[in-house]
Amino acid sequence: MGNERLFVITGAPGSGKTTVVLKLAEILKHMGFSVGGMYTREVRSSGNRVGFEIVDVATGKIGTLAWVGYGSGPKVGKYLVNLRDLDEVGVRAIESASQFDVIVVDEVGPMELKSRRFKEAVRKLLATGKPSVLTIHYRASDELLDEVRRIVSGKSIVVAPENRDRLPIELAEKIRSILKGSARIE
Repeated sequence: MGNERLFVITGAPGSGKTTVVLKLAEILKHMGFSVGGMYTREVRSSGNRVGFEIVDVATGKIGTLAWVGYGSGPKVGKYLVNLRDLDEVGVRAIESASQFDVIVVDEVGPMELKSRRFKEAVRKLLATGKPSVLTIHYRASDELLDEVRRIVSGKSIVVAPENRDRLPIELAEKIRSILKGSARIE
């Protein structure tokens, strides 16, 4: 995949990466494009983060990605990763995304990278040439993340307070020009 069709968003935890991706998906849908893939979101209880859910962008199906002290999967920090839900919701969402105009994967991070199937799905996605938006954990290290960083030649988009409100619109315009460009006669 050429790096002009892959958009990699990074930033510190809490910087707004997921918010940017969700707003971008809504804008693209309003433009008439179909969006598939997955995103993760925090689960809080009494003000404390207790876990993460994984959501299929197209269907809204929800699974548990990780929970504090709950489950039997690999451990990432204080969380136990639920590989079954990750594969059944997240990986399936990525694998079915070929039917959509744009694919989003939020996030390719330490928890998701515990799944071999997740890594395979992301690699296949990168080979499709479809416009794709990936968020990556800014400090995570993995051979897949190294591949992604190489593809975009270090030109990741860093979310910060000064750009997070305009990023979804800017990215939607770039993706629209890519999608319309193939059909446009100049």
